[in-house]
Amino acid sequence: MATSILSTFRFTTAKKTVQLSPVQSRRAKLCKKLDEQIAIAKGNQSGTLYVVNKISTVVNANGEEEVVEVAKRLKEWWFATDSGKLALTVRYGSRTLALNAKGMTAIEVADLDELITVIGKLKVAVDAGELDAAMDVASVSLRKGFAH
Repeated sequence: MATSILSTFRFTTAKKTVQLSPVQSRRAKLCKKLDEQIAIAKGNQSGTLYVVNKISTVVNANGEEEVVEVAKRLKEWWFATDSGKLALTVRYGSRTLALNAKGMTAIEVADLDELITVIGKLKVAVDAGELDAAMDVASVSLRKGFAH
């Protein structure tokens, strides 16, 4: 007699967590945005445009709503400084995060290669919880903007 396929599985009574904690949710959101910044930087490095599409509803010429796929607007978090280097800021929503205890908001890097490395290190720092306090301050500030 052949063995049952179900008998080869290892069963458990695990339950899926319903919701992430606010801290975990903030970390995941920032890590996702850092991944986008890495992709934008790699695209700039190779000379290709990094595009993310999103689904949007628009009204066509006949006045009917239509669901279309449009390019999502992505902004680079870095800019060129007067010295010819790049300055990287980290954003949470529309707020720029303070990256250290002195309130500094930018990291200076030499070129796109170093920028990609620094963003990767920032992602590790976010996972370790090093930017939790800055994200909490930005989150409170953002929520105040939505209050009536």
